[in-house]
Amino acid sequence: MANPLHPAAIHHLPPFVTAPGETDVLFIVMAVFVLLAVIGIGIFYFKLHALPEQMAHRGQKIQFELVAVLALLALFTHNHAFWIAGLLLAFVPLPDFTTPLSSMARALERIADGAGPAAPPRAPAPGQTVPNVTAPDADQPTESREV
Repeated sequence: MANPLHPAAIHHLPPFVTAPGETDVLFIVMAVFVLLAVIGIGIFYFKLHALPEQMAHRGQKIQFELVAVLALLALFTHNHAFWIAGLLLAFVPLPDFTTPLSSMARALERIADGAGPAAPPRAPAPGQTVPNVTAPDADQPTESREV
């Protein structure tokens, strides 16, 4: 004999209510959807979090390192000010200070060694011979040309 329904129960059940002992398909579909949504939002968060580093990658090395440190600080402290600072630093190109400073250092080393600055080449006087600039072979003598 079939169990009679309670008098307060409705006679027609909605389709998402499963019978006892059957598989709840809606629960399984929603569990998979929530799992994929959490993974997708996490991937989006990490991609968005790495955006300043990707933008600074084409810049200078020191700029990239500063932006990477700010991004890591923002990730571990959950302080968005670090992320915004890293994003702004990635947008602004830093001026190149190292090239002029290194050339000044090389020039000062040459002066300290006694070599002094290299003198510019002078033009030969009319009738003077100028040695050939090409590298001579070991078996051929050096040639001179007249100007």
